[in-house]
Amino acid sequence: MPSRLLGIHHISALTAELSGNLRFYTETLGLRLVKKTVNQDDPFSYHLFYGDERGRPGTELTFFHLPHLAPNRPGAPSISRIGLRVPSHAALTFFRERLEGDGVRVRLLTGPDGATAFFEDPEGQRFLLIVDEVCPTGRGIPWAGGPVPLEFGIVGLGPVFLTVRDLESTAAFLSSVLGFRQAGSYADPLGEGEVSVWATGEGGPGAEVHLLARPDLPRGRLGRGGVHHVAFRVATRREQEEWQNQLHEAGVPNSGLVERYYFRSIYFREPGGILFELATDGPGFLVDEPFEHLGERLALPPFLEPLRREIEERLPPVDSRGSPWRDGGRVGKATGEQHV
Repeated sequence: MPSRLLGIHHISALTAELSGNLRFYTETLGLRLVKKTVNQDDPFSYHLFYGDERGRPGTELTFFHLPHLAPNRPGAPSISRIGLRVPSHAALTFFRERLEGDGVRVRLLTGPDGATAFFEDPEGQRFLLIVDEVCPTGRGIPWAGGPVPLEFGIVGLGPVFLTVRDLESTAAFLSSVLGFRQAGSYADPLGEGEVSVWATGEGGPGAEVHLLARPDLPRGRLGRGGVHHVAFRVATRREQEEWQNQLHEAGVPNSGLVERYYFRSIYFREPGGILFELATDGPGFLVDEPFEHLGERLALPPFLEPLRREIEERLPPVDSRGSPWRDGGRVGKATGEQHV
């Protein structure tokens, strides 16, 4: 088997509300918009990347923008919750008060490792704030230019929660194909059943998948407020090629190697149908923008640059009030709104 996966690389979700999404994740949660780009498979729609100060792997929460998307319908199989790691209990208290001040209902819970906080974003995306003081998978560095004090800033993703019909088949896949190991179980504080914990790499919340078996639920329908896929970290391209061989030997249909410019990916589905990705740590988001100006202009991979004018003309405007982008966009002729 190849070297162990290092942990969670990024999680990609869906939004129908561009301005509201931007404001919530940059202003309320204090993440940095590190890359303002497009869905490479549908280049006339946005793909926004939020993360720590430079979008380190393990901190990246991304959104595909589909303006007419129906609401997400929860069910099984699905990626049903996203963990966000904070560095201390003081940070957990800070975010509870901050979210409630923004009109977000927060439920304080007791998880397997202590206090957590559950909340939903304005479109129903489900989150758990997790205290991770040790950070065995590494700690992101919050953006100093954001609205959240650095000592309280979100330091990474994880764990990711999968709601499945058949726990045994997904667990066997994680173990035998992807090299995860079982790391315990606990009663779900939201009352949805027993949670089975699977870890990779050095373990800890940033390298864990939490499985909930819910054969009683109807099949979900992915929509706004839902999660599209979870990506796991591979250190190098050579190791990723070894993982591709591993998938082939296990008979797992996959996309093959897909060049995403900021990283390289392989896509495939676990037995229940949830979409997984294996993404390389590099080259990262500084490949086409300086650190000081990440996320301020529309960034396109080289193969889409010939279409830049058409893409910019067809992308919708977004209300720039509250936006941290300063002069990074272009002003629409009719409305004066800023194009992200």
